[in-house]
Amino acid sequence: MIGQLQKSEADLHGEQVLQRIAFLTLVFGFATAIVAMALHRADWAKGLAGGAVLGWLNFRWLRRGIRAMLNAAMAQADAPRTAQPDASRPPEKSVKSGISTAGSYLALLFRYALVALGVYVIFNYLHVPLVSIGLGLCALIAAIMTASVWEVVKNVR
Repeated sequence: MIGQLQKSEADLHGEQVLQRIAFLTLVFGFATAIVAMALHRADWAKGLAGGAVLGWLNFRWLRRGIRAMLNAAMAQADAPRTAQPDASRPPEKSVKSGISTAGSYLALLFRYALVALGVYVIFNYLHVPLVSIGLGLCALIAAIMTASVWEVVKNVR
């Protein structure tokens, strides 16, 4: 069962929706930044684009952390079923997979702090309005709503 989960992310149920949300977050953020540039508001454009990138990173960290927890739970559920050739030795884990999982958990736990740090850096060093960064973060919400409506409309037909 774990092999099925790990063979391809695209095979997971709903993975296409998650990819659409990530894509739409950046599209909405950069589209609003282009509109701000057309209105000669470069400071707002930087804030909208920066907020959208932070929203995208937040979504990516959340997705990665949830996937790591799901894979760990599936591995633990399948562990008693799999027969080991030598029961006296514990199953071998690769160091890279352990580090990646730990990084995923940390990103999941501290993603709000990381986003807040990103907002602080953008606000202090780029000198953009704080409201523009907040509206850029809202690109994630707009993307989630759009992808959800798309799935509902697609399934009604």
